Amino acid sequence: MKCPFCTSSLSKVLDKRTVLGRGEIRRRRECLKCGKRYTTYEHLAELKILVIKKDGRREPFIEEKLRLGLLKSLQKRPGLDKVPRLVDRIENRIKERGLSEVSSEKLGEWVLTELKRLDPIAYLRFASVYRSFGDPKDFAREMKALI
Repeated sequence: MKCPFCTSSLSKVLDKRTVLGRGEIRRRRECLKCGKRYTTYEHLAELKILVIKKDGRREPFIEEKLRLGLLKSLQKRPGLDKVPRLVDRIENRIKERGLSEVSSEKLGEWVLTELKRLDPIAYLRFASVYRSFGDPKDFAREMKALI
């Protein structure tokens, strides 16, 4: 940590506190060279998660993209208010397993599992896009499995 006044890297910590609700640690420091005091904040670096697509490409996990897919599935259905919680559960599942990469197939299966519990119609909507239904028989097969 460099002093913002003299750029010395020699400092001592005078006070350390947790910033509630932000997951940060606030440190009050004093520069050992110039004697001035300053505050620093420490937070956990975000884990970069990559999604491995079916064609092998890797792209960053974007929770907004997942949220929009869930919102489309639940459009005009009860449970729209539960979307943030679903997104958090799926993201936590990735983080708990310590994954830096997850396949789009695995991600889709986790979404389907969550939607199956929440709303069967939203489940069918998502499954029809995720599994690329091309025939009404695909819907019938999925409905039999659901029942």
